[in-house]
Parts: sequence; structure tokens; C-alpha cells
Amino acid sequence: MSTNSSTFPTVVAFAGPCRIAAGPLPDVARVVRERLDAGEVEPVIVLDDETAAPVDIDLRGTPEDVAARILAEAAQPTERQAAGPGRPRLGVVSREVSLLPRHWEWLADQPGGASATLRRLVEDARRTSAHTDRTRRAREATWRFLHVMAGDRPGFEEASRALFADRLDDLARIASEWPPDVRDHALRLASRIAGG
Repeated sequence: MSTNSSTFPTVVAFAGPCRIAAGPLPDVARVVRERLDAGEVEPVIVLDDETAAPVDIDLRGTPEDVAARILAEAAQPTERQAAGPGRPRLGVVSREVSLLPRHWEWLADQPGGASATLRRLVEDARRTSAHTDRTRRAREATWRFLHVMAGDRPGFEEASRALFADRLDDLARIASEWPPDVRDHALRLASRIAGG
């Protein structure tokens, strides 16, 4: 049974060095529970496919229980949807911003007021730094994955230096000695650094 992928983060699960599943969180959680029920002896880790951050899953019960719990949690209102300051139905959230008096004075002189000006400034910054931000996030995700899945592998330190020096060919050479699933996933994440 497949889940609507747009509703849930895409994740990847490893049992030791072997990739055992990838896809929407409920589907992967179901596979992980099935593997554990079948006697999987390797430690299992689930990582967000975009950020490589570990994903905690409540694995109590049957595979169906696990997936149903994730689906039920997704149906709960998020903090943003909860009532509070701002215009949550429009996606506007009120938060505190600390600025110096001269900044507040400048904002007060801008057309549309402080909030509209801050939104414009943020959107301009997002546009101008989009490529740099994507590259930084891709490098951070690759590093996270290397640290978690290859931190005890030969060449890890050298691979880390290659990653942060943008020597992706060197990273690929070093990773070629690692288990295939770890190597392939690390290189897939690293390919995002160059926009691949």
C-alpha cells in the first residue's frame, strides 16, 4: 500500500550498511517494522532524504499500526495551524523580531510598513542567495550522512576534507571502498552540491 508522497517527507532506511527502503515515511516505517519482525540483526536507521537528519519513528505494534500512527499524527493540526497571533489560515505567523531603534525607524518610513518591508527583504534575499543556500544545504546533508553512515569507515576524515573543499572526485574515489549502498547514497547527496 503506497502513501501520497506529497504529504510526507521522503526518507531512506538502512539496516547496517544496506539500504532497505526509500519513499514516503509511512511506507518506509512499515518496511522497517516488517524487517525487525523478521529478525533484522543490523541496527536500523531512518534518515530524511533531503537533509540526512535522523527520523524518529514509533515502531510499536504491527507494521500497519506503525503506518496508521504516522498517518494519524499527520492529520493533527501543526503549531502553525493552531490559533495564535498572525493570520494562520493564510500562513502568516507572528514572531518576535529584535532590531535597533534606527532599524525600526527605517522600517517605519517604508511603504507598506515594517511587516511588508521585512517580507520584501526576505524574498529578495531568498532569490539572490538561492543557489548558495541550496549548495550549503546539500553539503550539510552529505556531511550528516557521511558522519552517521561512514564515520567509522576507512578514509572518512579524508572524505570529509574532500567534501568541504569541493573535491567531489576525491570523495567518490574514497567512497568507492565503502559498502555499495553507503557509497551510492553519499555520492547521490554530494551530486546535489554541484546542482546535479
